[in-house]
This record gives sequence, structure tokens and C-alpha cells, in this order.
Amino acid sequence: MTAHRNLGFVAAAATLLSAAPLSAIFQRWTWLIQAAIVVAVVAGAAALARLVRAPLWGQILGMLAGLLLALTWVFPGGTELLAFLPTPGTFAHFGELLTDSVQDMRSYGVKVPDVDSLLFLTVLGVGGVAVLVDVLTVGLRRPALAGLPMLAIYSVPVAVYVDSVPATPFVVGACGYLWLLVTDNVDRVRRFGRRFTGEGRDVDIWEASPLAAAGRRLAVVGVALAVVLPLAVPGMTGGLMDAMGSGTGTGNGRPGQGGSPGRIDLFAALSGQLNQSEVAELVKVSTNEPAPFYLRFGVADELRSDGFRVRVPTGRAVNRNLPDPTDRDGRGVERQRYRATVEVTKNLNMPLLPVYSEPVKTEDLNGAWLYDPNLQIVFSNRDNSRGKRYSFDYVRSTYSPAALRAAPSLPADDPVLRQQTVTPPVPQVNRLVDRLVHGKQNDYDKVRAIYDYFSVENGFTYSLSTKGGTSGDDITDFLATKVGFCQQYAAAMAWLVRAAGIPARVAFGFTNGSNSSNGTYVLTNRNLHAWTEVYFGNIGWVPFDATPAASVQGSIRSAWAPDTDAPEEDPTSPGSTAAPGGVDASAGPDRPDKEDRETDAGLAVDGADPTRQAPVWPWWTAGVLALLALLTVPALRRLALRRRRISRTLVPKATTLDAVPGAPGGVRAVVVGVDADRARADAHAAWDELLDTLVDFGVRVDRTETPRATADRLVRDALGEQADAATAVRLLGRAEERARYARDPLTGEELHPALRRVRATLAGRADRRTRLLAAVLPPSVLLRWRTRAADTSTRLVTANGLVRQRLLRWDPRRLVAGRLAR
Repeated sequence: MTAHRNLGFVAAAATLLSAAPLSAIFQRWTWLIQAAIVVAVVAGAAALARLVRAPLWGQILGMLAGLLLALTWVFPGGTELLAFLPTPGTFAHFGELLTDSVQDMRSYGVKVPDVDSLLFLTVLGVGGVAVLVDVLTVGLRRPALAGLPMLAIYSVPVAVYVDSVPATPFVVGACGYLWLLVTDNVDRVRRFGRRFTGEGRDVDIWEASPLAAAGRRLAVVGVALAVVLPLAVPGMTGGLMDAMGSGTGTGNGRPGQGGSPGRIDLFAALSGQLNQSEVAELVKVSTNEPAPFYLRFGVADELRSDGFRVRVPTGRAVNRNLPDPTDRDGRGVERQRYRATVEVTKNLNMPLLPVYSEPVKTEDLNGAWLYDPNLQIVFSNRDNSRGKRYSFDYVRSTYSPAALRAAPSLPADDPVLRQQTVTPPVPQVNRLVDRLVHGKQNDYDKVRAIYDYFSVENGFTYSLSTKGGTSGDDITDFLATKVGFCQQYAAAMAWLVRAAGIPARVAFGFTNGSNSSNGTYVLTNRNLHAWTEVYFGNIGWVPFDATPAASVQGSIRSAWAPDTDAPEEDPTSPGSTAAPGGVDASAGPDRPDKEDRETDAGLAVDGADPTRQAPVWPWWTAGVLALLALLTVPALRRLALRRRRISRTLVPKATTLDAVPGAPGGVRAVVVGVDADRARADAHAAWDELLDTLVDFGVRVDRTETPRATADRLVRDALGEQADAATAVRLLGRAEERARYARDPLTGEELHPALRRVRATLAGRADRRTRLLAAVLPPSVLLRWRTRAADTSTRLVTANGLVRQRLLRWDPRRLVAGRLAR
């Protein structure tokens, strides 16, 4: 029973470890504390039931009773007896929590705050899994099946967390499951008595059995592969809008592949799509507004040292009543209501829906889509925009410059002012802002001074071939070079406006695309755009697009933010100076910034002139050359080895020289011999070269044969009727035989020509594939490398075993076991 009690507590601990992925859902750790209390009570109830030898059904009832008491104490309804005994009011309270949890799951996005209904649902689920795991592990002795309810816990964050669940909680949960399996197997093995290794050696109680040790190693390797493999396989990782750029800014032509609204790098997505040479249709929108403004889907309003970032949105279901901006109408502000229908293509897959600013009513959207009234975006934590078709009513607001000029500045304690004016210290930017807003008396004049600064007259030009960052260094570089695209213009203006003490942020969406006769606009990746929004007191967020109008297809300009590069003209309507087609009328071919338009010719919808990109052939060439260089390594190694051996086999013959005339003793003959040690080494080198040649041409090599037997077999089987080759191979065999066994090695014979004749004969009898492999990928070199790698691995394993054996002498379990044995 002791083993069963231990196994029950291990099952409870493994259940808590398997719940680790839930940390990706909640903002705080309250859920873990409450779940630990409930699981501990369930485990205690199970242990108590087994202590009194209750049957399995009695154990289950005891655990369910413990679960009920723990839930009553953790989530009291106010009618309990002695704080933990439930009453009918308690069950009614639990029912209310379950009902509220259904609605709260639709209302809150991850990460979820500590809401009682969601905490109750989570703790109830973990407690129920604890009961199932205990029954399967201890009651039925099927611990492997306990992984199914554990997997059910892990599937919850996978289902609701649009981003990839972090790897660490998965590893923690997997370790808990493996711990459960190991504990059960140890308990089973100990029932048979003592343990033995495969060699019959008795395994002490302190020492892990070889099978268990191997199992643990395999478990560690399996968990590591489960975590690392998805990171190495393309397409198995990624977040929202990875295909739109995902941090690199390159994009791949497929906007978005899931993710979380708060983890989108919209700047990288925008940069990647604008640099695509292919045109991808993303959205079709129909509206009864004659000249609509930009279709909007994202906002970046959190400014850090590394640039603008997207804040995690919060909101309630979009199918409920939305805020009506007509409630705050003021003098000089006109608001008109319109209706639009949006159809998202399969090319756009993200948890954000494109809508016009200030929607007031939506249709065909379920409760999974939420609306953030502060960011004015529609988002989801469980759904995506791909293939969606929906309609909505929205309010188009237009402002007169006089109304904006009369807007009061926000008080110092206003939350919007405190949050949206935070800027990292950049001295160059601060000096520029001080110069631009000097003498301006109201917020609008300050914003217009900054807005007017981004003009062709001041040297600013549009270009896509620039770095797309928004940090302080990137903004400083952009203000210095004055060359960039909409990303830099929007972020730089928002930064400067914030530095002037006025709230500002960066908005993302689509400019107006090609317009058909029925008022339907086709929007592609070339229409993706970014602009600045500025907050004015008593009015709200007002858009300003500082990017040169002539450089952006479908650009819109307004009465309060006119085209600074165009000649002065009266607006055609209170809200816009743009032509009905959506493009500013001043954007003609004879404008002063014609070069800017030509720079952005790649943004044209017709795709006549694709965006100029850096050539990729140097990278391909470098890769091919590197691969070829790698493939030539075996051949070069074989060539170098052959040259070294051949240089040794050039043994000079013994010669006779006459003594110098007039030398004492008269004329005598002097015989110059060859050094025996060198001759023996030369014979070995020639024989090794012969064996490698045989391996290269696929001839069997038997290391147990004598040199003479090998030579005879080659003459009989491999060389055929070639007399010269037969003589050469017998010469090489005789030289190796003399070098091995005789007192005096063979001298006076040229071994190099013999090697050359044998190699030529083998090459002539081999097929083309064998000759190619022998030249490009010599099998002898590859075999030598494999042998060397195997030897190195064997030495490492042996060294590891020795180190482990020495460390085991000081294992605490062994020391404790030895002390107990005394």
C-alpha cells in the first residue's frame, strides 16, 4: 500500500506539471495556487480511501467528495457550512460561475485576468483530470492512458492561444508524464525482487537499472526532439502575419499565418508586402461613401527604445452595441453614416479584420470577434480573417482646421496623454521638434508644422530600398537621409508629435484600390499603407498621412492635412481634396516630385514596373560554389594521400661508384645501398596505396590474407589476362612480404610504375560509375572517415563510462544504502 500511496501522490504532482501550459493563458498565477490546493485535497482523499482498503468505486467517490469540498472552500458562495461544506446555494453559485465562464471566454482575450468564472472552470478541469489520472494510474494500473487527460489540459491553450504555446510549459508537462511512467515501472520491477543487469550483475538498491537508465535517456532525447524539431522544420512555427514579413521585412507573398493581435510586427509585415514583386489580391470592399478614407486593421501605439510596438488589444464582442461617435459632435466636425461590405480573400490570414474607422454596427460576425474602442480595431483570439465576408455601418468624421485649432490641450493627468506621449530620449529629435513648434500656440498648429516638414521642398523623397526600423536610431537616420517609405513617414511623424507633448500613434490599413463602377474597391498588397493618427481634446483620433501623395496608389488628402507638395487649391468637399477615384488630383505627371513617383513605380496595381529588388544570384552562386568545394574535399584528400605515398615509393637502385683517383689505397669500388628502414616504409606505403585503389574500384580486400595470397587472388580474379599488371601486383606483394617478414627488404625495384599499371588496369575493367566515384568521392577516403568517427565515438563512450563509474562511487544513494547496510 505504501507504493500505491507514493504512486498516487506522484500522479497528483504529474497532473499539476501537465497543467503548466495554462500559464500561457492567464496573466497571474492565481489559477496554479487554487489548482494545487484542489489537487492536493483530491490526492489526500485518494490516499485515505486506499488506507482503509476501499474498493475502486469507493476511492472514486472519495476523490469526488474531496474535489467538491476543495472547490467549495476556494470558490465560496457565502452560504457554506463551516466554510467548506456545500449547500444548495453553493451549487447555484457554481452554476452561475459556469454560465458566466461561457460569456467571459468570448469577451476576454489572452492573457486572461483573474476572473472568478474562468478560474473556477480551470480549477474544476484540473481537479477532474487529477481524479482520472489517479484512477488510471493507481486503480487500473494503466499509467500510459493517463496521458490522455493530461493531453486534454495541454490542448486548451493550444486551441485558444493563437500564437505558438511556449516550449517550456510543454517540457514541464512532458516531464511530469514521464515521471509518472518511471515511478509506475519502478514499482512494478521491485515486486519481482532484486534487479540484475544484462550480464547478470546484481544491481544495488541505490543504483538505477540499465533499462531504467536507458529509458530516462530516451525520454530526455524524445522531449528534446519534440521541442527542437518544430523549430528546425520550416512551416511548423510562426506567428501572425509571418508570411507578411514576420520580423524580417522580406515577406513571401502570403499575408499572415495565424498569431496573436498583440504579437504582430506590423511594420515588418508592411515592409515585406510592399517589397513583393507579385501582386496579391487581399480585400474587396463595397461602400456607399463616394470617396472613402483608408480601410484600417491595426494600430501600433506603444513606443519603446526599439520602436513602435503593437499593444495587446482588449474589448467586448463586436456583435454587441458599439460606441456611437455622433454623441460627441462639435462645431466644425461633420459625421456621416455609411455602410460597407468587406470580402477577405484566402490570401489574407490574420486575427484582425479590416474596417473603416469608427464602426457602429456589424453583421455576419460572431462573438469570437471583439472590438477595442480605444484602438478602434476588430480582432479575435480564436478566429482569423481568411475568407470572411461581413457588413458594417460606420461613421466618417471630417474636421475643419478651425475646429482642430480650437480643440483644447489635454490635462496633465489625462490617461491618453500620459500613455501616448512617452518617447525615449533622442536629442536630435527633440531639437528638431523644438525648432518646428517654436511659437505655435495650439496643438493643431504644432501638428501641422511637423506634418508640413515632411515635404519634397524640405528634401524628403519616397523609396522602398531603405531599412524599415522605427527605433530612435532608425528615425534619426530617416530624418538625416530624408529617404523612406510610408513606414518611416508614419513612425517619424508620430514620434515627433509625441515629442511635442501631443498623443500620437501609427495606424495600418489599405489605401483606396482600383474602383469599379458599382463602388467596389479591389485592394492588393500594394495598397497596404501606414499613417499617423493624432489625438485632439473633445474630438478624438484624427488621421494625418505625411507620406508623399504622388508616391502612394490610392492616397487620400484632407482639408486639415492637405498635400504639402501640391499647389494651393480649394478643397472640392469639406472632408477631402482628393479626386473621386481616391488619388489626389495634384498627383500628375508634371509634378515637381516626379522622380519620387518613378521610385515607387513598383506600387502600381497594374504591376507594369515591378519593385526593384537586390539580385539573389550572388547568394545562389556562393551556395553552389560552397557545395562544390565541399564535394571536392574527399577527392583532394585522396590525391594528397596518393602523392605522399608515391613520393616515398621512388626508391633509388643500388649503384656502384669508383673511388676518387689518387686516393690512398689505390682505386676501389664503393657500393651505395638503400636504407633498410626507408625501403621497408616505402613498401608499406605502396601496399597501402594498392589496397586503397582496390577499395576505390570495388575490389574485395581481405586484411587477413598474406600479401602473396592477395596478389595471387588479384591476378586470378581482378586483372585477368593483363601480364604487365600481374607482374606489377606480384612485385608489390613481394615487396610488402619482404618488408613484413624478411630481414632485408626488397630494394632496387621501382614501385611507382607498378602502382600506376595496376590502377590503369583496374580503371579499364571498371564501369563508368565506379570510375566517377573513385575520382570524385573515393570510397577509401569515406571508409577511413567512417572508421575514424566510429573510433572517436567509442573512445568518448568509454571515457564517459569511466567518469560515470568514478562519480557513482560518491553517489548519495550509494552512501546512504551502505550506511543502512551496516
